[in-house]
Amino acid sequence: MRFAAYAHQHQPCAAVVGEDGTLHPVPGARSLTELIRSGEGLPALLDAGAAALDAPPGPHVSQVRLLPPLQPSSVRDFVTFEEHVEGVRRAVDGVAGVPEQWYAAPTFYFTNPHAIYGPHDDVPMPPGSAALDFELEVGAVIGREGSDLTPEQARDHIVGYTVFNDWSARDLQSAEMKVGLGPCKGKDTATTLGPYLVTADELEPYRDADGFLRLALTAEINGEAVGEDLLSHMSWTFEEMAAYASRGTRVVPGDVLGSGTCGNGGCLAELWGRRGEQTPPPLKPGDTVTLTVEGIGTVANTVVPGADPVPLPAGRRRHRERP
Repeated sequence: MRFAAYAHQHQPCAAVVGEDGTLHPVPGARSLTELIRSGEGLPALLDAGAAALDAPPGPHVSQVRLLPPLQPSSVRDFVTFEEHVEGVRRAVDGVAGVPEQWYAAPTFYFTNPHAIYGPHDDVPMPPGSAALDFELEVGAVIGREGSDLTPEQARDHIVGYTVFNDWSARDLQSAEMKVGLGPCKGKDTATTLGPYLVTADELEPYRDADGFLRLALTAEINGEAVGEDLLSHMSWTFEEMAAYASRGTRVVPGDVLGSGTCGNGGCLAELWGRRGEQTPPPLKPGDTVTLTVEGIGTVANTVVPGADPVPLPAGRRRHRERP
């Protein structure tokens, strides 16, 4: 099933999306986030969807503003594509190849769950940035709480998938990473999720013999193709990522796990690293980024001017007195 969140009379609604695009509101559900955070997993979500299909239909998807399919409890963004690592290392550090340590575990960072944008929302330039980039990813959504999971157990904890755009201010990111901590403001302004939450069972026909989802990924800027890849080029499955995320802690309903940026033009920084120049140039107000994932859908966001940065003083170089 495909689930959507949309605004109706200024209130969020949850619905199943019919094959013709008709929305079927889920009875008694104020939001898809609420359904997911019930913690009852995929079977309960499918039951709610079946009840929606038996209820009177609502508007067509073209008649509403789609919201992000959920408001995440947390967002872990992984880095699982070798080709992306190779290209970005060239762009940022001028170094070729993938560090051996990268293969030891599926590394991730936590990004901002309070800066989630819908599939067609305008996205502001991050304050102080002149080098905005997109990142084409897929997000897996956790539907049941668990800790210290095995990959086999983790499969039952993933309720569905959505398109994920990890907007990145490359100039801010590059500067702050020199401190040895981060990223922080380079990734803090926006993450796009949408257009739908596609339940995990819907994508099982795409699963290959090694457990990866063979989905085609494409990226366009202002209607011109800049990247394409297969989701199955990940070096870890989503189940392995969820298991690692739960190690020594817990994953909870509503957590989102980003696949990391795909290769072959899944972001501009990778192309800059391979070409030795900023071609295509960084995103600017007026640019529209369109990302499509086979079996899930398309998000298209236009960049708009953002706020000016609030001035702050530089860090004080302190004279250290001891008591």
